Amino acid sequence: MPLKSKNILRVASYNIHKGMSPLNQNFVLHGVRHALKALDPDIVFLQEVQGLHHDLAKKIHTWPLDAQHVYLAGDALFSAYGSNAHYLLGHHGNALLSRFPILHRSNHDLTLHRFEQRGLLYCQLDLPHWTQSLHAFCVHLNLRASDRRKQLQLMIRAIAEQVPQDAPLVLAGDFNDWRGEVSQVLQSELGMDEVFQSLHGAHARSFPARMPFFSLDRIYTRGFSIESAEVLQGAPWRSLSDHAPLLATLSLAGAPKV
Repeated sequence: MPLKSKNILRVASYNIHKGMSPLNQNFVLHGVRHALKALDPDIVFLQEVQGLHHDLAKKIHTWPLDAQHVYLAGDALFSAYGSNAHYLLGHHGNALLSRFPILHRSNHDLTLHRFEQRGLLYCQLDLPHWTQSLHAFCVHLNLRASDRRKQLQLMIRAIAEQVPQDAPLVLAGDFNDWRGEVSQVLQSELGMDEVFQSLHGAHARSFPARMPFFSLDRIYTRGFSIESAEVLQGAPWRSLSDHAPLLATLSLAGAPKV
């Protein structure tokens, strides 16, 4: 679906589980690419993206020649990748796909211990007809609440240092926020609102994909009005990852919608 207005954005966040099916039985990255192409968002925030894996590339005959983020972007989108977890056979991390040019990209290390290597990917996007750049952050936080609290402060500091207070801002990813602590902190520290909480009064349930119960994935914004927010359930999504993707339609605050 193309942009209906230059001030409207379709934004998705998706933990793609390294291109494997929910129980790791099948390689489904080609299905992810097809589903995202049909969805046609303007910006996609991706987690658990396999940048390189020497062993799987040899074993799986349909493994793409390009890194997963490059393959998913294809010829239609720009892409950026931040490798966080490094091991002998390769690495994985966060990625961003964008309909718009990426002016700047950087990756902030949020790793607290060797068991969970995490990061915060930052991209500054050039949107036509906008007076300011869009600042986009993609993140994947730790499982332990005490770790997440530390990472949240590191993340807030990084965002505050790089983004002007009046600039449009989107932060999305897998927050692993089992206790529901993150939203209040981000609203207090950065003035950011979570799209599902703002529109529907509660965070989206997105995990596990076949029967979502836990609210782990989030989309936070500043400088936008939220037009819609939905969890993408059912076919084909339930077979493509252990997480269900989130999709939100945002309109730039204070801008005409036509």
